[in-house]
Amino acid sequence: MGAEQIPPHDAETGQRRAKRARVLLSAVLRTGLGDTQVRLRDMSSTGALIESGKPMPVGSEVIFIRGATAVPARVAWAGHGKLGIEFAEPIDEAELLVHIGRRPPPPPPPEPVVLPPQRPMPPPPSAEDWKPVRVWDAKTASWRNRGDAG
Repeated sequence: MGAEQIPPHDAETGQRRAKRARVLLSAVLRTGLGDTQVRLRDMSSTGALIESGKPMPVGSEVIFIRGATAVPARVAWAGHGKLGIEFAEPIDEAELLVHIGRRPPPPPPPEPVVLPPQRPMPPPPSAEDWKPVRVWDAKTASWRNRGDAG
């Protein structure tokens, strides 16, 4: 089974249609059958070389997704675990490559929580308040009120 190809060169000038950038990035191809995780191997403003474990028929309509970017495309050629996609409209490659080597910005700090006013704390108990009200009288083997003669 050979690869079907659309020539990557302009027929008149013999040059590539667009300058390519070599990359190794993860991406997603969305088809009518669901999403497929793929590797982006090289790209230009007009298309990309993709490694995929799933074969896709030439001419298939897909959506190429990388980060927050989603671009409609079609499978231009396929073979040997790779496929070429052609974007429906030229893209700015920098839009896809902007995330390389950068960490995402940290989330904004949470809004401060405003608590309702609190009533004042009562004074701490005195040592007298901590004495037991009832005590065990060992002589009579019964409880008695504190302060009662025993």
